Amino acid sequence: MSRFRDRMTGTKYPESGVAPLPAEEVRAALFAVNGVEKPFRVRHALPTEKGDLVAEWRVLEPAWRSYFVRKQVDRLMKTRMLLDPEKHEVRSLDEEWQVTWLGDTPRLATSRAYGRGQLTTVMWEWEYERDADGHRRRVKVYRFDSRVMKGALQKAVLGAGWTWRGKMYKL
Repeated sequence: MSRFRDRMTGTKYPESGVAPLPAEEVRAALFAVNGVEKPFRVRHALPTEKGDLVAEWRVLEPAWRSYFVRKQVDRLMKTRMLLDPEKHEVRSLDEEWQVTWLGDTPRLATSRAYGRGQLTTVMWEWEYERDADGHRRRVKVYRFDSRVMKGALQKAVLGAGWTWRGKMYKL
């Protein structure tokens, strides 16, 4: 049952023989994931977020226009992390908010969504353009894959010899 639960929650264990590092070095490894080229950032958690660290990725999808109204979707993906030095594990919980804005002067629409647990979100948008020869080709406008952020965090934690434990409801 525990292997099934680990698979469902995304729990990953370090390779055997990797000595666990102290909590401060794990924290430093998670902050080292930050970078200029990265679309997400790792920061200290606020007191209301109930964790030690938070990795967040905000996506403002390109706006599109229907007949009369402009529409744009704003998404925020967060991974809250709690370090447990006694068990040498990082507990993680994902949260995702989605808000739809309508109008030329944006106002909040009735479409709001919230998700919690171990989430995987993949979105992309393509446009068609003509190249120099006049052929149509697909061009990627943007891509969002939450596995990019989560994979980098897991790699840092597992490299430090700690366990990455996914949680479903609360840290």
